[in-house]
Amino acid sequence: MASKIMSGKKYIVGIDEAGRGPLAGPVAVGLVVVEIGFDWNLIPGVGDSKQVSPKNREAIFRHAKALKKEGKLNYIVVQKTALQIDRKGIAVVIRDAISQGLKKLEIEPRNSHILLDGSLKAPEIYKNQKTIIKGDSKEKAIGLASIIAKVTRDAHMTRISKKYPKYDFEIHKGYGTEKHRKCIKTHGPIPNIHRFTYISRIV
Repeated sequence: MASKIMSGKKYIVGIDEAGRGPLAGPVAVGLVVVEIGFDWNLIPGVGDSKQVSPKNREAIFRHAKALKKEGKLNYIVVQKTALQIDRKGIAVVIRDAISQGLKKLEIEPRNSHILLDGSLKAPEIYKNQKTIIKGDSKEKAIGLASIIAKVTRDAHMTRISKKYPKYDFEIHKGYGTEKHRKCIKTHGPIPNIHRFTYISRIV
């Protein structure tokens, strides 16, 4: 259901993803909606998730949840599985996630200004969109989307680690660290968790 902040008003939608490159786990796409003129002092410290400490990311995420309950902003995270990535390719599933998130948030193209990080694109129906290189450090809405996506995905990987403790997912979050690569070689890849198209040179 749409947030109260969307009732006929102009708003900004910030979009970013987390988990494009890992060898395991989903990719997460975060979408954040704020009214134009939103007071970012309500949620200090927002920036590129890679430049914000895990502790501060968690604090910012809690602030965002509280503001969402108050109707001052809205957000959603859409995750696409490793299996979907293997079947369709990372670019396609990210595009699908963006489209799905915009539909779930009931974003109206005529009232929206879409800001996306890196090389991301929204569906063509959203005419007022802009892709910004390093947008997560230049636009607060993108930065918050980056943080929300990162925190959500990290929590997912930590939950997975309890089922597969040999792989240390809670430490590397599925990225291709030396330790993770050794775990794959020793224990083999996990169906539906590892991205087989990413680890073909390891197994």
